Amino acid sequence: MKVDIKDRDFKWIDLKFSDLVGNFHHLTLPAKNYEEIKKNGVGFDSSSCPGFKSVEGGDMVLIIDEDSAFIDPFFEEPTISYFCYIKEADTKGEYLRDPRTVSFKAQEYMRKEGIADNVLFGPEFEFYIFDRVIVNNSENISEYKIESYEGKFGFDDTYINESGEFLMKKSGYHSIPPKDKFTDIRGKISNVIIDYGIDLIYHHHEVGSAQNEIEIKRYPLLKTGDNIQIIKYFIKNVCYKNDLSATFMPKPLYNMPGNGMHFHQHLFKNGKNLFFGNGYGGLSQIGEYYVAGLLKHGKSLLAFTNPSTNSYKRLVKGFEAPVKLFYSLANRSAAIRIPKYAISENEKRIEFRPPDGTCNPYLATAAMLMAGLDGIKNKISLKDNNFGPFDQDLEKMDKNVVEKIDSCPTNLLEALEELKKDHDYLLQGGVFSEDLIKGYIEYKEKEALEMAKRPHPYEFELYF
Repeated sequence: MKVDIKDRDFKWIDLKFSDLVGNFHHLTLPAKNYEEIKKNGVGFDSSSCPGFKSVEGGDMVLIIDEDSAFIDPFFEEPTISYFCYIKEADTKGEYLRDPRTVSFKAQEYMRKEGIADNVLFGPEFEFYIFDRVIVNNSENISEYKIESYEGKFGFDDTYINESGEFLMKKSGYHSIPPKDKFTDIRGKISNVIIDYGIDLIYHHHEVGSAQNEIEIKRYPLLKTGDNIQIIKYFIKNVCYKNDLSATFMPKPLYNMPGNGMHFHQHLFKNGKNLFFGNGYGGLSQIGEYYVAGLLKHGKSLLAFTNPSTNSYKRLVKGFEAPVKLFYSLANRSAAIRIPKYAISENEKRIEFRPPDGTCNPYLATAAMLMAGLDGIKNKISLKDNNFGPFDQDLEKMDKNVVEKIDSCPTNLLEALEELKKDHDYLLQGGVFSEDLIKGYIEYKEKEALEMAKRPHPYEFELYF
């Protein structure tokens, strides 16, 4: 909902921003200082934020985006909140590692190239809601425990769902109450999203016990990044206030469905959908080039769209998660699906299925756009690169055919190596910088190596 600081007697101004890897941060100031904040910005120590500057040069400044103003519903006192750009403290010039700036520049690059004047992204939010979660990670303890009344699993054998209404494994898709115990919580979350001003398509129970989904309509690039950050914030806070815990982890439970964040997307020019045509699945030639760009750069792209070690525990066979880089009509084992129901000119689009909710949404969507634009500019061929279409489920296809299709990376370090080799498409128009990519890779490599050094409980079962 559009709001102006003059509309109400606000007590506080809350400034929100994202670091390089997508963590959401905030800083709260008295509302009476608005004019000074608007003029000069607010300084902060970026060295304490993942992926930003070092201690000796960490001073940066937050500059508010006035068009992003909204009333934060989780503050007790009247608080107006803004998304912010991160700028250099001394010059107020652009900071090349600011995710929001990257998103803005990607959109401008698309327009300057004359390819399209708008791109719309529609994310699907998949998440688990648990009753209790305990995490213990130290030198001599490595454990997590998850409790779900709906899923009939707890910390020990004494935890019992005595209602008789619970969900069996992988049986939750579109289930109804009383088996779906989160209808009201999803309703509360959805009301907050709608009140904020985002158009919501639907909410429903997902396949896994305690797993949920909310899908919103498609929005421009920068707005999509803001939408994702704020919706995750809303989901976490509504659950917290109801003594529940929400997670977007791609694979929080072994042998249970993972959480993805599929991205529907299409390009427009002069109000016309550039993806609508008479090719396979109703795609235009431009749409096919865009798809080929995503798949051609798919391995390096996953460093941004699937940036956690946990991401690759989801991208395995048997869970409707893509493991091969190909496209298809309606095939949910494909990396890119053309929705069969989206047949009208305005609705024709593609869905990129590998991403998950651990991504930095500004960088992930900007990277997807840059890959697609590269496909259009260089007229990358789907056929010549063996990208399909393949309409069968991978499990039912000839093994010799499947082996010839490019695979998704199987772990984070592999994806980061692919990014090192293939990132020129991201540098076009100065959208991404070598500095950002280098800093991102260094941070994520350290994260992956820290994970690799730690003994795992399953290793004790195997080797103790």
